[in-house]
Amino acid sequence: MTENEWLYVFASAVVAIGGLFVRSLSISGAMATVIVGMIVGKAFSWKGLMLLGVFFVSSSVWSKIGKKRKQKLIEKVEKGEQRDYIQVFANGGVAVLISFLAIVHPSSLWLDLFIISIAAANADTWASEIGSLSRQTPRLLTNFKKVEAGTSGAVTLLGLLASFLGAAFIGAVSAIQWKDISIITIAFFGWFGSLLDTLFGAVWQAVYRCPVCGIETERKEHCRQPTVHIKGCRFVNNDVVNALSIVCCTTIYIFFTMFR
Repeated sequence: MTENEWLYVFASAVVAIGGLFVRSLSISGAMATVIVGMIVGKAFSWKGLMLLGVFFVSSSVWSKIGKKRKQKLIEKVEKGEQRDYIQVFANGGVAVLISFLAIVHPSSLWLDLFIISIAAANADTWASEIGSLSRQTPRLLTNFKKVEAGTSGAVTLLGLLASFLGAAFIGAVSAIQWKDISIITIAFFGWFGSLLDTLFGAVWQAVYRCPVCGIETERKEHCRQPTVHIKGCRFVNNDVVNALSIVCCTTIYIFFTMFR
């Protein structure tokens, strides 16, 4: 490994340790963060690491805001606020794959795809963290019926706005670091990726019901009892939805570049 590559590992390790300290990452999540940072750094240098850092820090900050109001949603989601290695790769795995392709077969297209993958992940995170603070009752994206806060596939106006701003924020940071980056394009495709995430969550994500308290949840166990599967695909959880939505929005961008 070169001196720069060791520096990328060191910088990623510092971020990972910081994530452990503020309880935004589990131990496995911290290890995965170092791997992601090392590969992204080799492909896109310090600028790529900076973009990852902006995503991680902004997401962590929003997760801490309104923490008391978010407590009631914990029972509905599968995992807590600490990201494990699966969550890290679900959000950053596409960026890692793009980075690897950029290393073995350099092309200007990879940078755009890398930025969009981070924008989509950031858009989804901001939508979840900020949207959960909305006083508006969420509506399911597929039929616009009112549902409980925390329901997969549900949206609020605040969440939709936060999603677009989250993608635009990544676009703005990218435009500062690289030339010829369209903030609007990044914002749109990042926001579209988040919208796909919501749609996939509404249609495919597995939902269970607790036989004890009756709550609908993403968890396979609740109240110390196995939950009952009521809809969605059993193998599709939030991590699968996150990864699939990022894959889809970056793929759609490739077709966009072919026909523009």
